[in-house]
Order: sequence, then structure tokens, then C-alpha cells
Amino acid sequence: MELVVALGLIAFKVALLIAILLLLPLPLTWMERKIAGHMQQRMGPMRVGWHGLLQPMADGIKLLTKEDHIPAEADRFLFKLAPILAMVPPFVVFVAIPFGETVSVLGAEITLYVSNMNVALLFVFAVVGLEVYGVIFGGWAANSKYALLGSLRTCAQMISYEIPMGFAVIGVVILAQSLSLVDIVRAQADLWFIVYQPVGFFVFFVAGLAEAQRIPFDLAEAEGDLGAGFHTEYSGIRFAFFMVSEYVIMVLVSVLVVILFFGGWNGVLIPLPPLLWFLLKVAFFVYLFMWFRFTFPRYRYDQLMTIGWKVLLPLSLANIIITGIVFS
Repeated sequence: MELVVALGLIAFKVALLIAILLLLPLPLTWMERKIAGHMQQRMGPMRVGWHGLLQPMADGIKLLTKEDHIPAEADRFLFKLAPILAMVPPFVVFVAIPFGETVSVLGAEITLYVSNMNVALLFVFAVVGLEVYGVIFGGWAANSKYALLGSLRTCAQMISYEIPMGFAVIGVVILAQSLSLVDIVRAQADLWFIVYQPVGFFVFFVAGLAEAQRIPFDLAEAEGDLGAGFHTEYSGIRFAFFMVSEYVIMVLVSVLVVILFFGGWNGVLIPLPPLLWFLLKVAFFVYLFMWFRFTFPRYRYDQLMTIGWKVLLPLSLANIIITGIVFS
């Protein structure tokens, strides 16, 4: 009986996570447009619902009902498979993400995570790396030179920035002596790792911007060069899968920054509930992603690769060496 209850609870957590992540792009697209509007001294969405609150719903209906176009010369199987390969890995990663310790519901203690893996950090990087297959398949299967060039750009960018991103967290692992995300947060109960790892945070956050393909690193979607990048030939719900993936990756990077460097659900000074602390921190970094989009110009491709290989990689290696010497 206990096993059935445990399995049912896991299924409920997974279903709740999927529902939240699928619906998350709706408020985030509205927030992004509003932030852009206020930064550019305009109103943003105003017509569909109060202050445009229903605009994301209208966009969703449009994408669901829009014609599902597949180019005549495309590889139909890979063309259909690519959006799924791009969207599924960011969703799967969240089974290893802790949002808190426990909450009491009707006298029962429920953990705020699906699984506390002892190698959660490795799991996150391994699964997120699979997204690159959706990108390359989407560009190649469309049989379009613009989509192919966009996918090649994206693959080179994602692979290049995964290396310093992975190195940036080694300092955190050294300090926490664990690959478990729960243990990493617990190790920051007294002092957040941002104090010890400012360089690691900088490298991780910049690499995260590139992994999420957000400005100033959105070379894959440089409209002036390639139309819309690897998903140029996609429409309707398949295009929506790529967009959902982009927003989920943005939230995932924000969550990882909070867990690895900003104490997770550990608060300071103000006695707020741990889960609220966690959500406020994540919301702040999501706002930073949106703020950067409407503040910085896009880098050239050679500049993007130079930053990854000649700036972030040496910084991440130096951070590992210094952390190892100081905390060994």
C-alpha cells in the first residue's frame, strides 16, 4: 500500500510539473512584451483583455489552428521528430530540480522535488545536451539552406558554451562535496556560494544566456541573416514546441543559477517561506533574461565564439584551479 501511495505521489508531481511548464510560456510571453514596452516607452499589449492579459491565449489559439506546413522536399520523419527532441529534454530535467525541502499537507510531509539524485548535476547537463539533436534535425530535415545554416550556428554555439558552463559548476561541487542539488542548497544554509564563486557565477550565467539562445547570443535567429534560424520552415504547433522549449530553458537556467550560487530556498534577513524565497529569486533572473534582450545588441558570430573559447573557458579553468587551491 505504501508503494502504491508513493508511486501515485510521484505521478502527481510529474503531472503537475508538466502542466506548469506547458502553461509557463503564456505569462512569460506577456511579461516579456510588457517589459519591452515599458523599457521602450510604449504600452505593450493592450487590446486583448485588460492590459493585454489574454494576448498569450490568442497567440496560443492561433498556433494551434494554423496550417501545419511541411516542405515538399523535407525529410518528413525527422521534420516531425525535431520539435519533440527540442522540447522533451528541458522538461525531463525538472524531475531532478528541488524547489524546497518539505511541506506539510494534511499532516503528511511531502518533498518539493520528484527525485533527489546523488548525481543530479550530471543528469541535468547530460539530458539538456540532447536538445542539440532537435536543433540539427530541424534545420537539416527542412531541406532549406537558411534553416541548415541556422542549425549549424546553433549547434556550434550550444556545444561551445556547454564546456565553460560545465566547468563553472565544478567550483560549486568542490565547496558542497556533492553532485546532489539538494545537498548543494543545504551547503549554502549559512553563506551563499556567490560569495566564494563570483567568477563561476559570471561564467555560468553568460553561458546560460548562450545556451538559451537569448540576446545577445541569439545568432541562430538573426532575422537579417537567416530568416528565423533552424525553425524557419516550421509553423503552427510544431513552431510552438520550439518556443515552449526556449522559455523552459530560460526558466531552467534561472533555477540552476539560484540553486548553485544563490542559496536555493535559503533566505536572508526577511523571514519568508522557503518556497517563496526560491520563486522570488528565480523570477528575478527570468527578469534579467528579458531585460538583457531589450538592452544589449546582438554579437557577431566571430565575437560569440571568441567570448566562449577565449574568455569564458580560461576563466572557468582559472576558477577551478583557484577554488581547488584555496579549499583543498
